[in-house]
This record gives sequence, structure tokens and C-alpha cells, in this order.
Amino acid sequence: MSSAELSVFIRAIGVHAPARTLTNAELSGMVDTSDEWIKTRSGIAERRIAAAGEAPSDMGAKASAQALSRAGLTPADVDLLIVATMTPDVPFPSTACLLQAKLGLRRDIPCFDVSAACSGFVYALQVAKDMMRSGAYRRALVIGAEKLSSVVDWSDRTTCVLFGDGAGAALLETSPEPGVGLLANLLGADGNNAELLHCAGGGSASPHTGDSLREGRQFLRMNGKEVFRHAVRVMAESCERVLAQAGLTSEQVAWFIPHQANIRILEAVAGQLNVGMDRFPSNLARYGNTSAASIPLALEEAWQDGKIKHGDLIMIVAFGAGLTWGATLLRWHEPPR
Repeated sequence: MSSAELSVFIRAIGVHAPARTLTNAELSGMVDTSDEWIKTRSGIAERRIAAAGEAPSDMGAKASAQALSRAGLTPADVDLLIVATMTPDVPFPSTACLLQAKLGLRRDIPCFDVSAACSGFVYALQVAKDMMRSGAYRRALVIGAEKLSSVVDWSDRTTCVLFGDGAGAALLETSPEPGVGLLANLLGADGNNAELLHCAGGGSASPHTGDSLREGRQFLRMNGKEVFRHAVRVMAESCERVLAQAGLTSEQVAWFIPHQANIRILEAVAGQLNVGMDRFPSNLARYGNTSAASIPLALEEAWQDGKIKHGDLIMIVAFGAGLTWGATLLRWHEPPR
């Protein structure tokens, strides 16, 4: 079999959520909001907040260790490491390199970050798949890890109520069996709308100064109305285009696992696809928007709950800052134990 014919599937999933829970009631004591206001507009009841010394690489390492344990593998079995994050531990080196050291992975493997915000996990899956189908890599860890609490303005009630911290890891493996794992995908971006969701300061174009920090340029800012409009349109279109690639219809998909941004977005996307919300598993109420970590967190929970079965078709879809978006259709494959 040529390497181009190799399938790439998710062999195991691991997750980690910080210990601290921040409820809507607690937030109402910090900003002018209420539990009812937050739930009505987002579907979120609480979110996890990382400790001061808990970095994305720490959370990613714990999620990765769980995935490896579930697969019965060791760090020595990993050939490739990709971390999707918009909140890296430091500007450089990459969070992937820091995570490599914490996991004790081999030193002869590539480790790098993907920066596509909330679409990062979908982007990273496709990069890993293409690299693995070259035949050079058999197993890869693809990780979404975020500490959004570090870039949230806790005085801005329009954004601080939405975001949380966490990590999820997918252990990918190649297989000669056709028609399993990652089947079809689409990625896209529109930098013309970058200002709709962005962090203005801290990069080389606008290094932090005392003035920039006082102005809050270290925090994320979002035009919620416009983000909502774009997100619903491109997420629904992405799913439709990927299904067309695969020659399938939405009725054949067992589960849609979308980026957990806002319950209203999920409901609108489901409506556009004429799919019931019973096929859109959501853990928004407990975790909020965890950016690149949200899809693996939701995927793992659906698997743990017994919803996802061997052979199920699953559509994952995301939208994020950039603007970026992506969708991947996969057939869930559990190898013989």
C-alpha cells in the first residue's frame, strides 16, 4: 500500500480541566451581569479557570498523558506533536517544545504550534493527517490547550462571561484500513475581518508599553454581533461542502461536534443544516468557550457518555479569530483491544 492510501484515525482522546470553577453567580459580583443574562445569551453556567502557575503546556501534558494511557502507549511511541493555541505559554519557544519536554517525548520528532484561534484544533488535525499520510509519521499528538483567562478583561462583561481554560489531546495513528478516521475536510480564512475578534497589543507590530497596558491592549476584544453572523454562515457552509466532498448528507452523520462558542450559534448552525440539537452534543454550560480545546473536550465527553460508537460518522466544525474556520468529517474507529 502506498503512503497516500493510508488512513489516519483518532485512537484515543484525553482531556484536562483546571480545578477551579467560576460560576455565573461569582461573575455577577465582579461585573454588571447576572446568571440569567449569561445563560440566556450564551448557554454558559460556569467555566474553569487555570491557577496562576498553570500554563497551557501543563494542561496539554495532562491531557496527552491521559490519551497515551488510554491507548496503552508511551511517550516514546509518538512521532509528531502539534499544539493548537492562541494563548501560548510564552511568545517563543513554541508551547509544543515546552510540552515535549514535560511529556518526555523523543528529541528526533517535529514539535510546533498552530495559531488559528478557535479553529486551531481542526487546522492541526488536517496538518497532522497530511504529514502522517506521507508515511514519515505513524503516531501524532494533536493538542488544543488554552488559558483564555490570561487574555480576558475581567471588567468587560461582554467577553469575560464567555471564556474558560482547558486542554484536549487526540492521539492519531495511521491504518491500512480504508474509509476510517479523517475522511474529508475544509479549511478557510478571511483576514479582512481580523478586527472582529482580536488582541491589539503584544506583538512585534505593537509591543507592550505602560500606555498600552493601561489601555487594555493586552486583552481580547470582540464584535459579538458580527462574529455571530459570520460564524453561523461559514460553519454551516463548511459542513455542507465537506459532506458534498464525501458524497454524503447530513442525515448520515451521527454527531456534529462544533466548537463550543455560544449556544445560540450552535442552534443557528443546526437550524441551517436542518439537524436537531439532539445530534449537537454540548458542554458549554460547564466549560464555556475554551477556544482550541473545546472540540476535543466535547468529543471526549460524548465518547465517555457512550454516545459515540465504532463506525459513527462525526462532523467537527469550528470558527475563530482570523477570521478562520474549518470542518472535518471522520468515521470513528476503535482498534481491536
